[in-house]
Amino acid sequence: MPQDQHRIAIIVGSIREGSLSRKLARAIRGAVPQSLDCGTVEIADLPLYDPDLDHEPPAPWTRFRQEIGRADGVLFVTPEYNRSIPAALKNAIDVGSRPYGKSAFAKKPAAIVTMSPGALGGFGCNHHLRQCCVFLDMPVMQQPEAYIGHVSDEKFAADGSIADASLAKLMGSLGQAFAGWVDLIKAGRAALAPDPAGAGA
Repeated sequence: MPQDQHRIAIIVGSIREGSLSRKLARAIRGAVPQSLDCGTVEIADLPLYDPDLDHEPPAPWTRFRQEIGRADGVLFVTPEYNRSIPAALKNAIDVGSRPYGKSAFAKKPAAIVTMSPGALGGFGCNHHLRQCCVFLDMPVMQQPEAYIGHVSDEKFAADGSIADASLAKLMGSLGQAFAGWVDLIKAGRAALAPDPAGAGA
């Protein structure tokens, strides 16, 4: 991967293969600038988080933690279940954030896209997920907000691209903004990092 690119882990909150959120995540991958190298990190195979397994973690846990650990940022694309976070996504957050003090999510810039066939666009899930990110020490992009309402299969073309002009414009704006957000956070972290050359001064 080129040095000027950032690796972005996309986590889709629905584990259904044909889900609208998965379609939207695929479309977003085509809408972000070339500075972001996006790939989906799967969560469907993660066993429920159990602290008793931390001494010998299941292979899917290790795979997930390593993939998140290698990422420069995280993009959540998820539906809302019962006004909150889907269980599979919450479990992935728990798995990736443990053992305590070794969170794979820590300090990674994030963005959240929630969507719904209804009018609210996953507002409740969006803000519950933001609460989790506060504890995870993940700086979350604030604007543009992405509560995508009235999402349906008709919003997507046969090739997976976004057929709805207004939705495509929003996703393009979000992709540009997230690229800038990742650049900003990464540059800030680098500026705050100790200078190895001056360590012994």
